[in-house]
Amino acid sequence: MIWKPNVTVAAVIERDAKFLLVEEETSQGLRFNQPAGHWEPGETLIHATIREALEESAYDFAPEHLTGIYSWRAPESDTTYLRFAFSGTITAHHPELKLDEGIVRAVWLTIDEIRDTKMRHRSPLVLRCCEDYLAEKRYPLELLVHYE
Repeated sequence: MIWKPNVTVAAVIERDAKFLLVEEETSQGLRFNQPAGHWEPGETLIHATIREALEESAYDFAPEHLTGIYSWRAPESDTTYLRFAFSGTITAHHPELKLDEGIVRAVWLTIDEIRDTKMRHRSPLVLRCCEDYLAEKRYPLELLVHYE
């Protein structure tokens, strides 16, 4: 058997002491997550994060730092995820865009609201990424090198 993790990206976006999350339909019910998704062929990790943020939240995202790299095994599916989380800023909002299938809404929550809803998080990485951001974990994007 060949084992390989699912590589995902996530946008950790804070504005006015609130974080942008999406509420999405999952097999475990409605869950909160950062705008996040799978890295697709032909993309850089940074471009994947920009795409996922737009598709899931209707916000243009400009990554400025790598917040962290996380591995997590989802017990219900026995799937291992390798997440690259980026922090940055919002440059525009497009409320007319239809959100990705399964995304119910984009929502801004304080860190206390995020902590209070952790039983509804898609994974423990949701809170961990916010806490790492608040701890000022910021790494240069130049750490990532993509060869053609």
